[in-house]
Amino acid sequence: MTQLPPLPERLPAPTTDAHTHALSTLEYSGLGVADALARARAVNVTRIVEVGTDVESSRAAVALAEEYAEVVAAVSIHPNDAARLGDRLPAELDRLAALFGSSDRLRAVGETGLDYYRTPDAAGRARQQEAFATHIAWAKQYDLALVIHDRDAHDDILAVLEAEGAPQRVQLHCFSGDAAFARACLERGYWLSFPGTVTFKANEALREALDLTPIDRLLVETDAPYLTALPHRGRPNSSYLLPHTVRFIAERRGMDLAELCVALAANATALFGAWGRNGNDG
Repeated sequence: MTQLPPLPERLPAPTTDAHTHALSTLEYSGLGVADALARARAVNVTRIVEVGTDVESSRAAVALAEEYAEVVAAVSIHPNDAARLGDRLPAELDRLAALFGSSDRLRAVGETGLDYYRTPDAAGRARQQEAFATHIAWAKQYDLALVIHDRDAHDDILAVLEAEGAPQRVQLHCFSGDAAFARACLERGYWLSFPGTVTFKANEALREALDLTPIDRLLVETDAPYLTALPHRGRPNSSYLLPHTVRFIAERRGMDLAELCVALAANATALFGAWGRNGNDG
């Protein structure tokens, strides 16, 4: 079992991990959900968005959000799973559809989108686009945020959104584009969510996209258990490690750290709604 990184210094104000897979941390690091959430609270990461990527993990994400007030859920068939499902895709989409309306803790549809890196074949890409269109329709029907997975598919992501009509609230999860793609997304009013990869030395193009992102369209995420920020790159990730990325961004942008934490939390509320069970944030 890989040793977990130590807790970073506590952030000066509460903030939000805008995309994570806390239920997967046990498999990767032996860290259970309750401990993962406790570690996050200890460093002032007080809210998370738990993301399901198939029917079973989506059901579990909703259940987790029902159990813990600091969690809201997103549900989806991941693009790579959509490609692999073949003729079973429509049936799995029908199973996922049954979750909508089941809980006010379900706040987003995704991660959905296109992944041309892992799906090079035309048939698989066509299934991804079919699933993407269905997820877009759900986000509009149920007035939920749309969480987009985009890998090596920037132009087609925008083309599908244009063809289907984007919902009001769109997050580019794990943003991986350059400044030109960032501008195209920002012109459409989307939120850009930056993971630990923005700290990697080779990713200057990603940092240039960060530089031009307005503060009210900026989110930070772990995408745990993956993409751990420096100085712990390559080790298991969890929401409690979000402060490394937040501090890096504050320094890069010349911002007060507490002000950035507050802004990130406000942006997450604007995208996903208030975390509190009675319409209040908490």
